[in-house]
Amino acid sequence: MSPAPIIAPEGYQTESILRANKQAAEHGIDLSKLPKLTDLSATSITENVHAINSNCPDERMKFLFKHMIQHMHDFIRETSVTTEEWMTTIQFLTQTGKMCSDIRQEFILLSDTLGVSSLVDSINHAKPPSATEATVLGPFFTEDAHEFANGDSIASEGKGDYLYVHGRILDTKGNSVPHAVIDTWETDGFGLYDTQYAERTKPECRGRLKSDAEGKYAFRAIVPVSYPIPSDGPVGKMVTKLGRHVFRPSHLHMQIDAPGYEKLTTALYPKGDPYLLTDAVFGVKTSLMVDLKPINDPELSAKRGFADPNKIHMELEKDFILATPEEGDESRKKIHTEMMKTMKTGIEGLKLD
Repeated sequence: MSPAPIIAPEGYQTESILRANKQAAEHGIDLSKLPKLTDLSATSITENVHAINSNCPDERMKFLFKHMIQHMHDFIRETSVTTEEWMTTIQFLTQTGKMCSDIRQEFILLSDTLGVSSLVDSINHAKPPSATEATVLGPFFTEDAHEFANGDSIASEGKGDYLYVHGRILDTKGNSVPHAVIDTWETDGFGLYDTQYAERTKPECRGRLKSDAEGKYAFRAIVPVSYPIPSDGPVGKMVTKLGRHVFRPSHLHMQIDAPGYEKLTTALYPKGDPYLLTDAVFGVKTSLMVDLKPINDPELSAKRGFADPNKIHMELEKDFILATPEEGDESRKKIHTEMMKTMKTGIEGLKLD
């Protein structure tokens, strides 16, 4: 015998509809104007997702989500992603998030290894030809660097081979930029950043200083070494499964900030490194490759403050040229024009202007 049907109390449906409309209205939503999201198919779901997102008051956000959803849906249709593959993706992203902390950003590492960071950087930090090129920030920048005076060392004794870095901060017209704030960081001679040590008690192989009144700067560091990106997390495992190596060429990070100029985030790459042309995070640019000069002069080594003046040190001389916001904007406009001429979107019905 079939159970008796459940009959809602009189007025229940009306009250439910009124309550739902009221709750929606509190969020600025008119339920009567929303698309009917039922019986959606592989060919109809995308347009309905676009439709229900079309009320977004933030035009830029609506634009970005429209394109992202279109690309994601097209990717899934084109590749026929299986349920198991999608769950693997979700688990991968979950594990990536769990690896993040105050001193480790696994999502930045993911962005770096997929070339996304380099692409975003190339678009958003384009510089005029006369300015120093930017490159990826990487996942190891921290805000707790100690402040140093010009000529001081960012590394403790025994952290690696001696390096002396100096040069000037200039604008595109050759004028000095005084009192620019310079952040610099690198691995130690063992290829590890200070944040990768469990017993880290203070910043190491990183520091913050200012250019002097003439735009000059100088500091002692250690000779950079190539190193593997962190391979104990999901991103390192992904790179290995893709048949790639996990190494970055030796480099010294530099970030320079001065009033009236665009902040420059860049890095210097000593020539001759075996990974220079196959960087795991796509960050190397020819203009950022530098020569290291050996200095075998005990008197000069002592003058520069090295603890063991009889030990040869390497010298890296590099001027950094900053662009103004106006110069940067002009360069970005050119990049955008070039991209629009060459880009094949494969997306129908979406406006790219």
